Amino acid sequence: MISIWDANVELKIDDRFHVIRSAREAVAFLKKSWPDNRSESYATARKVCLDAANGVVPGAEARAAFEAAAKEAGILRQT
Repeated sequence: MISIWDANVELKIDDRFHVIRSAREAVAFLKKSWPDNRSESYATARKVCLDAANGVVPGAEARAAFEAAAKEAGILRQT
């Protein structure tokens, strides 16, 4: 079962917006669409989101790790 996050994570890359709603969506985005600047927080987010998608860690933990990596990469949409 896919666990939807309590709040979406909104990203902006090259004037395009992306809305990530779950750990599974985050894993796909991290693998296919993440900018080239991949830091340690990227690696942490990828691992935690994969673990959450497999039901090993809570979705809230995955969301926090993904949001932190996006903020560091400069792609987190600030509202």
